[in-house]
Amino acid sequence: MKKFINKIIVTIALAVSVFSCNDPNNAIYDVFDGVTNGAVLRTLEYVSLNYNIFDLNSTFEIVIEEQDEEKGGLLSRVDVFVSYTDNNNNGLNNRAEVLLSSINASEFTLSANGLPSTRVSVTFQEALNALGLVAGQYNGGDTFNYRLEVVLTDGRTFSADDASGSLQGSYFQSPYAYSAGILCIPSSPITGDYVVNMQDSYGDGWQGSKVICTIDGVANEAFLPDYWSTGLGPFSSGTQTITVPANASTVVWSFVAGDWPSEVTFQIIGPNSGNVIGDFGPSPLEGELALNLCNE
Repeated sequence: MKKFINKIIVTIALAVSVFSCNDPNNAIYDVFDGVTNGAVLRTLEYVSLNYNIFDLNSTFEIVIEEQDEEKGGLLSRVDVFVSYTDNNNNGLNNRAEVLLSSINASEFTLSANGLPSTRVSVTFQEALNALGLVAGQYNGGDTFNYRLEVVLTDGRTFSADDASGSLQGSYFQSPYAYSAGILCIPSSPITGDYVVNMQDSYGDGWQGSKVICTIDGVANEAFLPDYWSTGLGPFSSGTQTITVPANASTVVWSFVAGDWPSEVTFQIIGPNSGNVIGDFGPSPLEGELALNLCNE
């Protein structure tokens, strides 16, 4: 009940905030009117968030939009930084953050919203080169960590440390930071029984969040039931098995976020090794999941 009341309060607060704007049809883009400092990088599209270990030309790619009090007039450049997390060897091959590239304001184009927009695209090979990683030092399940920093014409900078929860959420989609996992995508699906272990930190189920395994176009879902709609529970944890049959041609794992994904965590266990091939959350990013299938 406490959580239900909290959600009502949050909903009312958001409604008051939105409808109190002078121009509700343009609220997002006028929110900085009269503000003398600040800038955000809004994520317009997640094109590709994972690398294929077998394809050095696979890309991490997003589309961003810059917003400041001059509607983009203060933009000088966006710097792209990358670091690396070795999840397989106790951090032995971790790499500290380096500057990968800079995108000058002149390289931006106008988005449909009339604001500066650009694509940030980095191939697997470019990321490896930037961090000095060679074959044998990376594996499926490791991650590249990208951080964006907007630099204004007056020298001010804004990045992940300046992003509050409201900027990171659905209102702006401006986390400034992204992770690109390394996938092992074999020529044919690895078949067998995959186990999905699921947790909810509040104990009231996933409220619409789902792990989806799409096998030859057919979606197989795993999730914790929602206490608020079933009246049952508690739903703090659960396990579900998804079987990939021997004749499967294509298999894609993904995550869809419902309400309160910050409470959601889950692990996927491989069908052959019994190892954890994916460990996600809280607040798993929507889209294709990076699974470490190299040892299956």
